[in-house]
Amino acid sequence: MGIVTADISVTLDGYGAGPNQRSEAPFGDIDEDRLHSWMFEHATESPAEIAAITEAAAYIMGRNMFSPGRGEWDLTWKGWWGEEPPYHAPVYVLTNHEREPVPMKGGTTFNFITDGIVSALDHARAAAGSGNIAIAGGATTINQYLSAGLIDELRLHVVPFAAGVGGGSRIFDGVPPIEFDVVAARHTPYVTHLTYLRPGLSV
Repeated sequence: MGIVTADISVTLDGYGAGPNQRSEAPFGDIDEDRLHSWMFEHATESPAEIAAITEAAAYIMGRNMFSPGRGEWDLTWKGWWGEEPPYHAPVYVLTNHEREPVPMKGGTTFNFITDGIVSALDHARAAAGSGNIAIAGGATTINQYLSAGLIDELRLHVVPFAAGVGGGSRIFDGVPPIEFDVVAARHTPYVTHLTYLRPGLSV
């Protein structure tokens, strides 16, 4: 059986997204270009880290990562990524509102889970087989899985600026005391990659 991983880009003050998420600002009021430039403009500096993000056999994400909407679904909305999302695997979206699965080009199918994080993980494990499962975000969803002790490997990608937004979603907010072993740290001019493993785990 694979492990449960989580990747997230965060600012120096821990934000993965700012307040006021909307269709034209998926990450809210935060400098998204700076937050993710290491993945796009400077991708050649971090090829292994980028590859690791998309190697999972199944993914879990919060509704806010899939959609700016709240309440009942706008059924015309199929994610931020166009007709061929980058996952190429089953994706389980945590939500309070039922919706039929949404198959996309390239092998991605968005499935909507209304009965909590453990159920989503059970579905992802069944789909992943021996492969890894990635908690794709955002920070609030990762924090739920951290609080439940369900993440084996946490990979933080820390960009060298403080958001100073005073709101949004921040890694470790509301998470009880936890411990990880540091297994890797690497930096470029654009990001510091930090990898942590659950104590006693070897991969």
